Amino acid sequence: MDEKLNMPELQPFLDPEGRLTALPTKYRKKLYAFYYLATKFEPGRQYTEPEINELLDGWTDFHDPATLRRELYNRYLLNRTEDGRLYWTDEKLPTLETFLAKYL
Repeated sequence: MDEKLNMPELQPFLDPEGRLTALPTKYRKKLYAFYYLATKFEPGRQYTEPEINELLDGWTDFHDPATLRRELYNRYLLNRTEDGRLYWTDEKLPTLETFLAKYL
């Protein structure tokens, strides 16, 4: 899924390869960034914490996977086991509109 085409608000924060160059400071744009990153996970696949960190680092230039993991988890875009060893996304993400409506 390539959500960046439907997120013109996020374009100033993306490099030519589609990596986030910075986490937006405005709350609404930050939500777009979290959703965008969630689209980079393979639905249903389980990831270890190092794999999640590598994926997040690969899609960002600012390399703060701990913050991003926490934000994705807190907004129900990423699930994890109680011990935090495995992470996954649901088979289907909510639509962007549904996600934004929940947090705005």
